[in-house]
Amino acid sequence: MASRNVLLIFKSSIMYKPVIYKLAKDFDLVFNILEAKILPRREGRILLELRGEETAIDEGIRFLEECQVGVERLADKVWREDEKCTHCGACTGLCPTGALNLMRPDMKVVFEVDKCVACGMCGLVCPFGAMKDIKLFDPFAEGRTAV
Repeated sequence: MASRNVLLIFKSSIMYKPVIYKLAKDFDLVFNILEAKILPRREGRILLELRGEETAIDEGIRFLEECQVGVERLADKVWREDEKCTHCGACTGLCPTGALNLMRPDMKVVFEVDKCVACGMCGLVCPFGAMKDIKLFDPFAEGRTAV
């Protein structure tokens, strides 16, 4: 079973349509809402974990896009500036998903971006500013891809 974390962006014209329900019913996907924010009559944003067969996830995402839902991979929203990282491990203690791990015996911090849910905790605790993220729930945030 595959898993993918995505940010869904609903424009006001489609915000109240049951498209997430259809992911489970029509594509046999399990979804977990990680965080959600709805700005009445403006926009809705949902952080969603999708689990299922890889082809079903791809088909479900295509369905969402056909319904005019913006779909962005969370892996594209958080990145590490490797030249700033000293591998101190401060970020690993707060990472709720295990996307950041201190690997032994070499004591290097490994960032598994596909496990990341873009909570922003790593960026708050990093003393060297190595962890960066796009503010997912800021409707005025500019996009950036992972480095």
